[in-house]
Amino acid sequence: MECVIIGEVKSHVTEAVDMDWGEVVSEIVLKPRYAPGLLGLDDFSHALILTFLHEAKYDPEVHLRRHPQENMDNPLRGIFAQRARHRPNRIGVTACEIVEVTENSVKVIALDAINGTPVLDVKPYVPLYDRKDATVPEWIDKMMRDYF
Repeated sequence: MECVIIGEVKSHVTEAVDMDWGEVVSEIVLKPRYAPGLLGLDDFSHALILTFLHEAKYDPEVHLRRHPQENMDNPLRGIFAQRARHRPNRIGVTACEIVEVTENSVKVIALDAINGTPVLDVKPYVPLYDRKDATVPEWIDKMMRDYF
């Protein structure tokens, strides 16, 4: 398997938190050789940002089954039934609103990634592929009230 880092997140957020990402504006600065790939992205309102969660740690004894956000009010769930950062493969994905696309960067709102996070990919959000009619369990709605 081969994976390359195409850029890096620039943000004022320096520590991972589980709340208040909704107002965070981040800039994804691409390496020069990948910058031409941004052509046409400004035609989209949103993008999927895939990141490498470089500061996450995975311990199967702790993270394979856990209460989301370490909150005992949330049900015990497996890691693949949640979006926690401590995963077997430390890959993050967030759908973000695009604020601006420049020659070598994308400015987005609500990317839950800290300053310096490596970026693996940027994909346009396409409702036909990225279903808006999806459903989630009630505990997710409750837990996410203050996240974005």
